[in-house]
Amino acid sequence: MKPAPISEDDLHAWADGRLEATRRAEVEAWLAEHPQEAAALAAWRQQNARLHATFDPVLAEAVPARLRAAVAGERWRPPRAAAALGWLALGAVLGAMWNAPGWNAPGGARHADDHAQPADALIGLPRRAAIAHAVYAPEQRHPVEVGADNEQHLVAWLSKRLGTPLRVPELGALGYHLMGGRLLAAEAGPGAQFMYDNAAGERLTLYVSAARSGDTAASLPSFRFAEEEGISVFYWAENGFAYALSARQPRAALLPVADAVYRQLAP
Repeated sequence: MKPAPISEDDLHAWADGRLEATRRAEVEAWLAEHPQEAAALAAWRQQNARLHATFDPVLAEAVPARLRAAVAGERWRPPRAAAALGWLALGAVLGAMWNAPGWNAPGGARHADDHAQPADALIGLPRRAAIAHAVYAPEQRHPVEVGADNEQHLVAWLSKRLGTPLRVPELGALGYHLMGGRLLAAEAGPGAQFMYDNAAGERLTLYVSAARSGDTAASLPSFRFAEEEGISVFYWAENGFAYALSARQPRAALLPVADAVYRQLAP
């Protein structure tokens, strides 16, 4: 019998370690054929581990005296009242950290503009762009699908798939030259990745995807910064499309390149 298609629920269950053996083997076989999704799930597992390491000790702590006092004197208490109070305390801690600067992004990404966080459409963008960079930038034989020697075809192909005319920034003045690009699976449909390198062999990637229909972040012209697992990402949205420039470089080194890309792609 042919295995059932791999669903998002299967992927979440695999990341959480909740799949029975047969289905887990089917999911792992599917992941072996889909390296981008495998990298994303590995990031999910790493995020889960960080959350457990951070918050599991909170669950083991004694219930604070002020919370015990809040229910003191009640004649009836649910059997799991202490556990409920523990979760209430954890919720307060999570809420405080979620609203603290630099914590309200997946994977602990620290954003430059902490007083005005982007709308939901862009919250996951830097992480998706960083994962795509981490997967393809190290490749030596197949870093791109279509090389820069066939740039006209590359741009026409990706423009057709994304449903909008794409422009490839010219970064020669900054020492970077186009290597080529590839088609990606993005959150709202097809996405594109353009890759550049310089004489030192340093690579950077430009990730382009459509913003989800109806999202308030369909136009967020000022670009923002995030760092994901050592990868710097500048990102923004313009006229319904999201852009992210990624590289394993310090923020200060990537900033002038991001500024040049942003200015060339601005309407």
